[in-house]
Amino acid sequence: MKNSKSGKSYNTNLAFIPPEYLRTENITPECVVYSFGTLLLDLLSGKHLPPAYALDLIRRRRFSLVMDSSLDNQCSEDDQAKLLQLASSCLQYEPRNRPSLRSLVAALFMLEEHSQVPSSSLMSIQHASATLFQNSSPLSDACSRMDLTSIQDILLKIGYKDDDRIANELSFQIWTNQMQETLESLQQGDRVFQAKHFEAAIGYYTKFIESEMILSPTLFVRRSLCYLSCGMAQEALGDAMQAQTISPEWYAPLYLQSAALQKLGMNKDAEEILQDAIIKEAKWKSLE
Repeated sequence: MKNSKSGKSYNTNLAFIPPEYLRTENITPECVVYSFGTLLLDLLSGKHLPPAYALDLIRRRRFSLVMDSSLDNQCSEDDQAKLLQLASSCLQYEPRNRPSLRSLVAALFMLEEHSQVPSSSLMSIQHASATLFQNSSPLSDACSRMDLTSIQDILLKIGYKDDDRIANELSFQIWTNQMQETLESLQQGDRVFQAKHFEAAIGYYTKFIESEMILSPTLFVRRSLCYLSCGMAQEALGDAMQAQTISPEWYAPLYLQSAALQKLGMNKDAEEILQDAIIKEAKWKSLE
């Protein structure tokens, strides 16, 4: 995404967009600062954390829950705190509350003398990343080919097993007529989704999601695929991003984001997200 202001050009990546972009669709220096904050947070944590969640942890000084433990011997606790506070300032919701590009560079310059890490010490991390990129899966292959039928088949096989909250919490609901009706919309949505009646599935899933009975990343991923199959790539991207917010460690939302970005013609962004998804899937399955 690109935009010009006062004769200057500013760029940012869709994966790191600030909240105001969804309203204005304009890229400003403040947007670039937000994108940098998101990237810095990813580097420090070793994963993609939802900004709101990360800001809450930083505000409560729960730095150990944010920082990648592999950086403990390479970055002092003081520098970790400074870097996280810098990322926090860049991720402020209001653009006017973010630092300027000039002050951001100055802050990084002050930390530079502490950031010299021999490249040899990073070899193990680079080697691990290279290994993960080789671990393609049926879902990554289907996504790279934009094979929506295969993606659907895989999602049906996964079912709700990666979304254990929905099974656990539904069993404890107090069953009123309204709740029973809402649950029936979910079950009907699953049936028409399996039958590839995607427009109908969108309606049923939307009814269940709007009931706010349970936040289910699986439902957002399924509705995202429905939107893709109906040629509604922007809506598909929004659902995939919502699924990632609910379940940051799950890989499926990233694959749907990549597919949606391909549909939107943003192939470079789609490839970057696809690589992230492959890494995240390998990590997820290593813990099974």
